Amino acid sequence: MCPRHRELSPVDYEHTCKIRGDGGRTLRAILDQICNKWTLLVVATLDQGTLRFGDLHQQVPGISQRMLTLTLRNLERDGLVTRTVYAEVPPRVEYALTPVGKSLIPPALALAAWAIEHVPGIEARRADHLSRGAS
Repeated sequence: MCPRHRELSPVDYEHTCKIRGDGGRTLRAILDQICNKWTLLVVATLDQGTLRFGDLHQQVPGISQRMLTLTLRNLERDGLVTRTVYAEVPPRVEYALTPVGKSLIPPALALAAWAIEHVPGIEARRADHLSRGAS
């Protein structure tokens, strides 16, 4: 059999098996959460250090208190953020990245670098697409 038409083995699809796994449900759910714009902004902001809710709310532009609350709950549930409550009056709550949360910073920065590098080309293609009247 020629190399172009050789029989394929499971090794040839190993990279897609990692993505598909259980039909991709688990990975999609995790990526949906991690790739959420608010998640990335909150994680990037917490990379600066431990913050209280109000400080975090001020430093993440455009996020509502409700969305910040939901995002922080999901990040805590998934083990990316710790929530520490101090028994004070008024109560003080602080949020910090866990080691797993900190491990998200390098791939997030790589993705941001990719986006920055490709913005001009993507915007040009979008403009071209719109000028042709395509939807």
